[in-house]
Amino acid sequence: MRFPKNSLKTALSWLCLLFLASCEEPYAPEVVEGPNSFLVVSGFINSNGPTTIKLSRTQNLSDESAPKVQSGATVALEEENGNTFPLRETEAGTYFASALPIIGDKKYRLVISASGDRYASDYLEVKYTPTIDDITWKTDDGNLQVSVSSHDDQNNTRYYRWEFEETWEYSAYYYSVLEYVNGQMRDRDPRNQINLCWRFNNSSSIQIGNTVRLSQDVMSNFPLLSIPSNSEKLNRKYSILVKQYALTKEAYDYWEALKKNTESIGTLFDPLPTQLTGNIRSLTTPSEPVIGFMAISSVQEKRIFISRSDLPTGWGIRSQFCPFDTVKVGEEGEYFSGSGYLPVDRIYSNSMALIGYAGASSSCVDCRVFGTTQRPAYWQ
Repeated sequence: MRFPKNSLKTALSWLCLLFLASCEEPYAPEVVEGPNSFLVVSGFINSNGPTTIKLSRTQNLSDESAPKVQSGATVALEEENGNTFPLRETEAGTYFASALPIIGDKKYRLVISASGDRYASDYLEVKYTPTIDDITWKTDDGNLQVSVSSHDDQNNTRYYRWEFEETWEYSAYYYSVLEYVNGQMRDRDPRNQINLCWRFNNSSSIQIGNTVRLSQDVMSNFPLLSIPSNSEKLNRKYSILVKQYALTKEAYDYWEALKKNTESIGTLFDPLPTQLTGNIRSLTTPSEPVIGFMAISSVQEKRIFISRSDLPTGWGIRSQFCPFDTVKVGEEGEYFSGSGYLPVDRIYSNSMALIGYAGASSSCVDCRVFGTTQRPAYWQ
C-alpha cells in the first residue's frame, strides 16, 4: 500500500511523538526526598536599631507543611577578640535584640548553638548606609511607578538593597449605619464604624542595585514597584516606607544569585539555578550546608504619602462586584442572622413608613474582612 506524501509525514510525526512520550520517566532528585534538615538563617545585624534573626530548617519540596522553625537556640553577636551580646527568643524561631553596641571600626560575627550543633558567620565589617535622597512616583501607562534615589559622596557604598512596607487606607463599598445584634436591628455606634480601614503589605521580591560602572556613587530613580491604576491601594490614601541597606560585594553577589534562583526560573531559556554560597558555616560539622548570608549595616528609612486627589481622575476606583439586596420588615432575621450579609440602611415608603432594609455581603460592607479599623500611629 502506498501512502500520499503528506499522510506519510503526518504518520511519522505521530510515531515520533509516541516514541518520545514512551521514553519519559518521572525524575525525582534525591534532594526532594532526602532526610536532610539544614539550618536556615534569615535577617541581618542592624548597627543603628533593632536586630531580628529567624532560624528555620529546610524541608523536602514534596512536604506541604509550613517550614519547621528552630526554637530553643542560643544566638549571639560576638565581637572579634571581645565581648558577646546575646539575642533573646521572642517567639518560636525568632531572636531579637533592641539595640546592639556595635562600633564601626570593629568586626563581628553571629554565633548560633542549635540542636547540639554550633554555627558561626564570618567576621563581618560594619557597612555605613547613606541616607535616602528621595522617593518619587509618576503615572505611566496606567500604573503608578515608585522609585528611590540615593548617593554616597565618598563612593564607598556602590551596592544597595531595598525593602518596603506598604500601608493604604480604603473604604468599604457600602457605608453601614445599622447592625443586627441579638435578633434586633439597631443604629450602629459611630465609634464602631466598619467603613474605613487600613491594610498592610511587605515587599517580597529582591530589590538590589549597584553603581560599580558609574564614576560617581549615585543611584538615581531605581524602580521599586508598580501599582495598577485600579488597585484598591489607591482608593483613598497610600503610603510606602522604604528601607535602604548598604551591601558588601559578597553580600550583593549572594542576593543577586538568590534573585536569579527565585525569580528567573520557569522557561527553557532561563538561567540554570546558581549554587548559593553563604557566609555561615557549621563549626561542628564543616561539611554540613547552612543556608543564609549575614551582614552588618545601618538602615536608612523614608516614608511618603500619595492621596487619591494627587492622581488622575478615575484612579483607585475598584471593580468590586457588590450587588445590593433589599429585605422586607419581618424577614431581616433570616437574612442577617448569619455572617454572610450585613445591613446597610433602612428603606422607607413615600409616606415614610419603614418597609424594609438594604444589605449586602459582608465583604462589601465590613472593611475589616480585609484589614483593620485601627489607624496606624504614623498615618497623616
